[in-house]
Amino acid sequence: MSEILVVVGPGVPADAALLEEIATREFAVWDVRGAVAHARDAADLRALVRGSGAAVVVPGPSPEARALIGQPLGPEVVAWVDLERVEGAGHLHGRGLWGLAWGVRHAVHRLRHPPTRRISYGDGSAEQWADLYLPSGRAGGTPVVALVHGGYWRSIWAADLMEALCADLTARGLAVWNLEYRRPDRHGWAATVADVAAGLAAIEGADPGLDLDRVALAGHSAGAQLVLRAVADGARARLAVSLAGVLDLVQADRRWLSAGATATALGHPSDPAHPSAGAAALDETYGAASPVHRVPVGAPQLIVQGTEDELDFVDFGRRYARAAREAGDDVTYLEMPGDHFDVILPTTPIWQATAQAITEALV
Repeated sequence: MSEILVVVGPGVPADAALLEEIATREFAVWDVRGAVAHARDAADLRALVRGSGAAVVVPGPSPEARALIGQPLGPEVVAWVDLERVEGAGHLHGRGLWGLAWGVRHAVHRLRHPPTRRISYGDGSAEQWADLYLPSGRAGGTPVVALVHGGYWRSIWAADLMEALCADLTARGLAVWNLEYRRPDRHGWAATVADVAAGLAAIEGADPGLDLDRVALAGHSAGAQLVLRAVADGARARLAVSLAGVLDLVQADRRWLSAGATATALGHPSDPAHPSAGAAALDETYGAASPVHRVPVGAPQLIVQGTEDELDFVDFGRRYARAAREAGDDVTYLEMPGDHFDVILPTTPIWQATAQAITEALV
């Protein structure tokens, strides 16, 4: 059983009792011995962190406390969590109070199932890396699952979303490549597309024991769009997996999902404010990016969708699977009870069925 201390910095603008409720609930879910401490000032925060076995820190607005972010303060794991969005942050941020839950999960996974190593790709940007997880006792020729996180292409969401699946898949004897990439809200859509292509191609040189003929590419939500687009563009995959994917970008834009996340990432294809040449360019961008408009993608696919997800996602999954089959793709459609995040939670029946299908396709 892991032991984690949540340290709340001075002046955090959130109800203290609610923060403790969130942390306590996560401790119970992940079978963690945990506690919550409230720091009086930066010096107290430093002392609390140094005295812990592992810490999740909500630093708050104090400049002195924030100056400690990223410093080596002693314990095995220090996960920094900003409740608010922070420009250029290299830690968890901008997820509101729910961010504390993700911070605890991140610490648990780092303690129990740390990656074998982190590998950079591209030109070395802080967001161009992948964590490689190798199963214990492997003898070579290990199949690989590459994971691409979602988050509506926004930088507040990152590869930590997929860490629970990394542990589950390695326990099944599979190697895992958990990919981080530059998101369009900070770097533009072209950078995101280029990073996913380069990041998936970098699997080839990651480890000599990987079997590159047995690779599955799996994406969650917006990550599913990125995976299927990469396969349509030529990325090699024995199996491409959509986990609650955003598979129709035209409709995602027109239905204004997640307050216009699609238009923010790619631009709006039907905005009359764009001149005709600009509108044509955006139409081309949407056509290249939208999975339902790229079929057939040319690889076997598993389309996974929870019935308790937003109805638009259920619609996207069903219509995409039908269109891909009609275009000649080999498609399995798996719809089971579950919400948008149950598809990336190892304890749920929908993920268990998904993981079994992935394993059978690779081994």
